[in-house]
Amino acid sequence: MSALTLVIGNKNYSSWSLRPWLALRQAGADFTEELIGLRQPETRARILSYSPAGRIPVLIDGDVTVWESLAICEYVAELYPAAGLWPDDRAARAVCRSVATEMHGGFAALRQALPMDYRASLPLPELDEAVHEDIARIQAAWRTARRRFGAGGPFLFGRFSIADAMYAPVVTRFATYGVALDEVAQAYAAAVLDLPAMQEWLAAARLEPALPQ
Repeated sequence: MSALTLVIGNKNYSSWSLRPWLALRQAGADFTEELIGLRQPETRARILSYSPAGRIPVLIDGDVTVWESLAICEYVAELYPAAGLWPDDRAARAVCRSVATEMHGGFAALRQALPMDYRASLPLPELDEAVHEDIARIQAAWRTARRRFGAGGPFLFGRFSIADAMYAPVVTRFATYGVALDEVAQAYAAAVLDLPAMQEWLAAARLEPALPQ
């Protein structure tokens, strides 16, 4: 197997980078991490040297380049099938893909109002209806997955899956801004934060310098 390189942004701020990084760690992959500092004069040129799309994260596997977080997670699942990053059961797998894709393409209001900044402990700003709807929908999706498919462990579909990787940055946002969660969502969020890989990422995030505004 070719050596893998994952190109990421700052760990404290780059929610999209966290997702495939976490999937790789949970899969037990051996990979090199290349961090590009965001909001720097050379940032765009450095990113373009890895990806013509001009965005990170990017996974490089020999002559294969994969960009976009969910696509990278899919690629990792194919490289490491024994890791079980998608559920074995077909119905669970379909729902897992649905909620993962919903996160990938949705919740724009939440992203805008509550940007990722794990090091900070910030007051919850006044939220408009769209953000409240996003928060309610996320908790509802978590409750449904846990109720229907979560008996085998503390994650959405029991064992860790790509859906958990996709929602991990949301968990950090909820912690940063002190968003009140229901009992099921709070227990799930705690399980994500307790992951050794998640603790590794967050420890590194705490050591990073703040980015210019």
